[in-house]
Amino acid sequence: MLHTRIESGLSRLGLTVLFLLFSSQFAFADELNTGDTAWILISTALVLFMMIPGLAMFYGGLVGKKNVLSVFMHCFGITAVVTVIWVLFGYSMAFDSTGMTSGGLNIHSFVGGLNKVFLKGVGPETLSGSIPEVLFFVFQLTFAIITPGLIVGAFAERMKFSAVLVFTALWIVFVYFPIAHMVWGGEGSYFGDMGVFDFAGGIVVHITAGVAALVIAIMIGARRGYPTHITLPHNMTMTLIGTAMLWVGWFGFNGGSALAANGQAAMAVVVTQISPCIAALTWIIIEWIKNGKPSALGFATGAIAGLAAITPASGTVGPMGAMVIGCVSSIVAYIFATIIKFKFKYDDALDVVGVHGVGGFIGIVLVAIFASAEFGGSEVGLNITNQLGVQLYAAFFTIIYTAIVTIIIVKLVDLIVGLRVTEEQELQGVDVTDHGEAGYDL
Repeated sequence: MLHTRIESGLSRLGLTVLFLLFSSQFAFADELNTGDTAWILISTALVLFMMIPGLAMFYGGLVGKKNVLSVFMHCFGITAVVTVIWVLFGYSMAFDSTGMTSGGLNIHSFVGGLNKVFLKGVGPETLSGSIPEVLFFVFQLTFAIITPGLIVGAFAERMKFSAVLVFTALWIVFVYFPIAHMVWGGEGSYFGDMGVFDFAGGIVVHITAGVAALVIAIMIGARRGYPTHITLPHNMTMTLIGTAMLWVGWFGFNGGSALAANGQAAMAVVVTQISPCIAALTWIIIEWIKNGKPSALGFATGAIAGLAAITPASGTVGPMGAMVIGCVSSIVAYIFATIIKFKFKYDDALDVVGVHGVGGFIGIVLVAIFASAEFGGSEVGLNITNQLGVQLYAAFFTIIYTAIVTIIIVKLVDLIVGLRVTEEQELQGVDVTDHGEAGYDL
């Protein structure tokens, strides 16, 4: 009798445990997940680390020593300007989905509403999936910060600091926010409803930055003596340190875009390691064959091209896709950085167009192929032809939109504060003329 009661009690206990386990999967699906929250907190810090000091050091080492401080100030100034705008109304423009309708176009298919201005209704108690919405807010802020930061490489050593700040404020509002909303705004957003693959920002970050860089490099004009006299990097050690910071930070950039601590985030980190390694090796092999020596600059540039290219694909491709994307992006970026820009004589000082613009475009195109389960990706039954059409449409739409709006903004900035330093100031160095200080000893 006692034995029977014990068996019955254990049976009821087992059923209760099973019920609690299964019910918790449903009960807490839309509740705070501390593991996800911890991972996105770390990822947020990693992405900000990419900008300050990562990108600042990467670019700072590549310019002449009399312009190092100006590059740092550009990166820090952009960080401050974008943060303030993001708090005031930027987050709302990018992610407020009020008024959006699935399958029907209206203004909110292209840009968010203003219901979250001044972070109205956004706090630690409100959720975005399984993380606090305020954490989602700050994670996305770091993406908004680094995108105009990338453009600094195109106008380095010759653009006024005041012009950088005004350009950033206008560009982030009229280019970044609408494109981010169209891609990442959720159901009812223009590209989102098309099913575009852009996991962590091939379109939103790299294509927009690359196109803007090309426009501004052409409109501001070349540096003194270009292309017969090219300023050599003043400190490649600094650039390699910056490369390392960007590389490690990219794990948060791509892995954090899963917005959860899960298998997708883990695979995103894996392919984010593979692609830059293949890309860097590809670049220095080309140099080895062509010049007889592999350069540190080539390794760093190739790695960043591979990181840019894997960004849109990191949530859907596997290791094989990462290897192909890294290799192809490096070859095409090399052609743009060493041949195309000199042929057409646009002074993209630090190769933003060739590395980020081209890298992002390569990733956006190749993800349509390598996201398929047939090639080791996560998408079962993917129609590659249809997906390729979607990817190309979104990419070219973004290229045209970004180019037109950037041209208008650059002209406005030139009218408001003037775009370029004088020839005498350029000769003296922007560190002293704009900031009254020098970073010569870095």
